Amino acid sequence: MPSRRLLADETATRTAGGKLARLVKPPLFVALKGELGAGKTTFAGGFAAGLGHKGAVASPTFAMVNEYRKLTPRVVHMDLYRAGPLDLPGLALEEYFEDAGAVCLVEWPENAGDLLPKDRLEVTLHHAKEGRTLAWHGTGARSKALAAKWRP
Repeated sequence: MPSRRLLADETATRTAGGKLARLVKPPLFVALKGELGAGKTTFAGGFAAGLGHKGAVASPTFAMVNEYRKLTPRVVHMDLYRAGPLDLPGLALEEYFEDAGAVCLVEWPENAGDLLPKDRLEVTLHHAKEGRTLAWHGTGARSKALAAKWRP
């Protein structure tokens, strides 16, 4: 059963991402789910800021992959919204997902199909009357332990 929390605004969404960033140890795969405009990229921006990133975090919708190599751990932010089955082999997703020194934040992870790691933290954002809802759960031992510690 996923844990849930109401986030009042974009600042709360960024803060939730930052709090998660301060708990992670790579490798980690974070599946960012939610409808368009739900706050997935805002959450990713807060995550990067939580690791010391000072600049903006742009949505990788067209580039599909943005890497933040100067962060520790290194952050790979993907957006698979436009990815079709023919695009996946060219993205080398498995190499990113198996990188022991990286945290992968992946928007629209459902488009990766069977390539998704078995152990992942699933974070779901939805529009709500007052802000947005955040739900999270782990799918394996490491991600379940992280989900239990995280208090956005």
